[in-house]
Amino acid sequence: MKIQANHSGTRSIEVSTAHLQTIDRYSLLRNLIDSNGIIDESVLDKLKLNVRSILESESGNDKELLDLCLDVIYNSNMKAFGLHQLVLLYIEWKNREETPADTDPQSVSD
Repeated sequence: MKIQANHSGTRSIEVSTAHLQTIDRYSLLRNLIDSNGIIDESVLDKLKLNVRSILESESGNDKELLDLCLDVIYNSNMKAFGLHQLVLLYIEWKNREETPADTDPQSVSD
């Protein structure tokens, strides 16, 4: 899957399912965006600092997290617009993962 990294569409970043799973596993997008809902460069900087903190901790010995950093988060094309597109892709992916088949049929009343 590719996300558009700039407004004009001349730059893109390849995002794999493994990247999305890593974002999910570490909850990297949770509480990242302020209540104003605006994704700007400061939000991208916050994400980079959060990831750096995880990498510096003992739990940061994860190859998938390193791949996510190299391929997506610290990609030279990643800017606030690209992060916005990544968030949208993640939401779409997460919604597909959480299908109605995941619900317990016994808990549904007739």
